[in-house]
Amino acid sequence: MEDYSKNLFLLLFSCTALIISYYNVDSLSTASVVGLNYGLLGDNLPSPSNVIKFYKSQNVAKIRIFEPNKDVLNALPDVNITFITVGNQAIPGDKHGPHVLPVIQSLTDLVKSRNLQISISTTVTTTSLARLKPPSAGVLTPQARQQLVPELRLLSQTSTPIFVNIYPYYFHASDPKNVPLEYANFNNDQIVVKDGALKYSNLFDAIFDASLWAMEKEGVKGLPLVVSETGWPSAGNGGMTTPALQYTYIGNFVKHVASGKGTPKRPNSRIDAYIFETYNENQKPVGIYQHFGLYDPY
Repeated sequence: MEDYSKNLFLLLFSCTALIISYYNVDSLSTASVVGLNYGLLGDNLPSPSNVIKFYKSQNVAKIRIFEPNKDVLNALPDVNITFITVGNQAIPGDKHGPHVLPVIQSLTDLVKSRNLQISISTTVTTTSLARLKPPSAGVLTPQARQQLVPELRLLSQTSTPIFVNIYPYYFHASDPKNVPLEYANFNNDQIVVKDGALKYSNLFDAIFDASLWAMEKEGVKGLPLVVSETGWPSAGNGGMTTPALQYTYIGNFVKHVASGKGTPKRPNSRIDAYIFETYNENQKPVGIYQHFGLYDPY
């Protein structure tokens, strides 16, 4: 770690923690089959101890945090840290992208030297893909190939997941004519995209599988993929962002995960995913970014 400044390390460091207390599952305790992102960019958020109590009351079995915040970590006495991800969408990128692999290697050596059962990975988004329609045409951008493929090959040696942020909302919002709302928010039973023998009725599955195809084109097959973020804003962009639309997307997504159906390319394989995010955060940029939370702070 001596080769990297503390500021760079903290900038690239995010952590996913697993709460080991499990509870009976009821209707919206389908929350137990997905995790939640826990952000801190608000000046009116509940204390970390109250947030953790809330998670447990809602049967949330796993959370993802974005920095090693001391107060949050102190509020988590009964957890296993299962993953540390280096950077959040740092790849592709000129500034931080080239540093991700060395930090992954350094952290991997560190946890091994201390006999910690923690896996080290990174988080990317769909900007890594130069093409994703149809899913089998999924391919990485030139910069993503240069920066991400070495990480993918390293992760494949231990079957450590790659983390990917998947937001159908952005595709619908940028092109509503060609990306219907029903296709984006799982509110559709009809086949929209037919890709050889694979059939897609929702955009999430198509993006997920495009990511798999893109990795396979680089010789990386069978690597686990964890959805580190997915969600829908409840405000900030007119009629495309309402509480009802957010409720529909999140509810349908949780049902999709709970069904265990997987995706057309990886059928009958439960999706490991984290919803973005727990609370609306008022210190984020004005607009949709302040409205991804499932809850207003209280």
